[in-house]
This record gives sequence, structure tokens and C-alpha cells, in this order.
Amino acid sequence: MNTINITRLYSDKNGESQFEDIEMPLNDDGEIGFLSDKIPVKNIIFRTVKPDYNYDFHNAPQKQYIVLLDGEIEIETSLGKKRTFKGGNVLLLEDTEGKGHKTRNLQNIERRSIFITL
Repeated sequence: MNTINITRLYSDKNGESQFEDIEMPLNDDGEIGFLSDKIPVKNIIFRTVKPDYNYDFHNAPQKQYIVLLDGEIEIETSLGKKRTFKGGNVLLLEDTEGKGHKTRNLQNIERRSIFITL
């Protein structure tokens, strides 16, 4: 079975931000490839950030997927756990409440991403 790897960032019952690895299954759809089940979405937002982007603790403004198009970032949870993500990675941000997370660019480039709000 084919899958897409997604990193979920959520707040636990104590308000601490946590990572969870998810494998989204993809179904064989013949010549056009492998597709996930449909996911209802609200909006799609395209974004660029400056090379010196370094955002201290904050919550996601809404439940959303982020698709990184390029660059490299580090996300730090409220418990100090850090992970690195780069172009092509998909994140599911659900920490809309709680202590939040930090995000910072690791490359000195303008970074592009897509937000898909749920």
C-alpha cells in the first residue's frame, strides 16, 4: 500500500505541543496514480517568509495542513522537542490552543509554503 507521511502537531490534555507521525493511505486509481480519500477543506493560502523568519511560541491560527515547497525549518514543541522539515514535507497543525510551538528558518532563503485550512 502506498502512503503519504504527515507530521501532526497538536496540544495534549496539559496544553503541551506534541509531534505525531501519520501515514495517510493512498488508493490505487490506475493510470493517474495513487490518491488519498477526499478531505473537505475551507481555503488555500500561499505564503512566503523572509530568510530571517524566526517565530517564537505561537499557536496555529486554525486547524490546517502546511505543505512546504522549499527551504528548511525547525519546529520546537513546548517540551523542547525539535524536528526539521524541508520542501516536500506535509504537516498537520492542530495546536490551536495550549502552549504552542516555535518555528524558524534554517536556510538563508525566502521560503514558500501552502496552507490548506480545514
